[in-house]
Amino acid sequence: MTNHTWRRLSKSTGIAAVAAAVALTAACGSDSGTESSGFDGAIGPVDLSQNCPAKIVVQTDWNPESEHGHLYQLLGPDNTTINAENKRVVGPLFDGGEYTGVDLEIRSGGPAIGNQTVTSQMYADPDIMLGYVDTDQAVQNSQSNPTTAVMAPLDISPQMIMWDPATYPQVQGIADLKGVDARVLYFEGSTYMSYLTGSGILSPEQVDGSYDGTPANFVADQGRAAQQGFASSEPMVYEEEVEGWMKPVDYQLVHDVGFPIYKSALSVRSGDLEANAACLEQLVPVLQRGAVDYMANPDAADAVIVDAVEQYNTGWVYTDANAEYAVATMAEQNLVGNGPNATIGDFDPARVERVIEVTTPIFAEQGTPVADGLTAEAVSTNRFIDTSVGMP
Repeated sequence: MTNHTWRRLSKSTGIAAVAAAVALTAACGSDSGTESSGFDGAIGPVDLSQNCPAKIVVQTDWNPESEHGHLYQLLGPDNTTINAENKRVVGPLFDGGEYTGVDLEIRSGGPAIGNQTVTSQMYADPDIMLGYVDTDQAVQNSQSNPTTAVMAPLDISPQMIMWDPATYPQVQGIADLKGVDARVLYFEGSTYMSYLTGSGILSPEQVDGSYDGTPANFVADQGRAAQQGFASSEPMVYEEEVEGWMKPVDYQLVHDVGFPIYKSALSVRSGDLEANAACLEQLVPVLQRGAVDYMANPDAADAVIVDAVEQYNTGWVYTDANAEYAVATMAEQNLVGNGPNATIGDFDPARVERVIEVTTPIFAEQGTPVADGLTAEAVSTNRFIDTSVGMP
């Protein structure tokens, strides 16, 4: 389930129309599809055609948005097609303006796949080479459907808890919400909330798993409730677009209170890692460069993202202003960045071990025990990372 707010095309559509859109599109992402860009231009210095599939399929975890911009940055300037029925974009895969000899297919998640998990889609459809898998999800599925992350587009997760500073001027961070006994709205089943309550940062009695992605309850509570969201989305949306609110919110990242997952890490089925190794050796540095190039010049990719959202018509609304805010926030808060070194997209094994440590008892209690002896290297690997590629 997404961390974002449903923004409707009109106030009259309501929850029922959004639910209908979800039901309508749930079946659209299940077939493998045969789309090809048909591009036959000259291949540049990076030739992926010898070691990679003719079409590299990536399953994302939500509707198109700027957090996915690093992928859309790789689409060539010509022969890119938006498939509104199946909620996917197909185009020739470019690296620094040069064709790589293969296509890229970007599939939407969330409502496009009936809000199923990316991991389940990856294991149901072998055509999917890469999927967006959060570190905690990889840990949870390590026994039944293991995945290994090969590149982290987001160094810091945008996941946050927000609140009204006018109602709670004394609140400076998530832990302070416990002292004021604010109701905290979140999506039921979110692992980070089990961490927040289990560690005592929040009280189990104050959290409310009824959040459905809409702003209705937050607005109706007139500032008394706090709510989950993305730092790269909700603060702008609530201040500038949500009727009945239209004022600032304060927030703190969940990352900053001890839950340092890698959000939407590009991952492969662990059993296919070796079979894809030759491709990944070439592809992962391309993905790294795509992230750097996107942050430097996001306009073309964002234009495709905004156009795709409009054509998909799932009830999710995403504008140029949303995209601009997301890119600015990702840069300002180092959500996309090099981390502690000069390399983009790599993993800190200590962070991954931390996630394994804090989530293992949570998943054991939930009846989904993690694989025995699970290590950070099994969940994520820097094997294919080009350490020379980083943000300036």
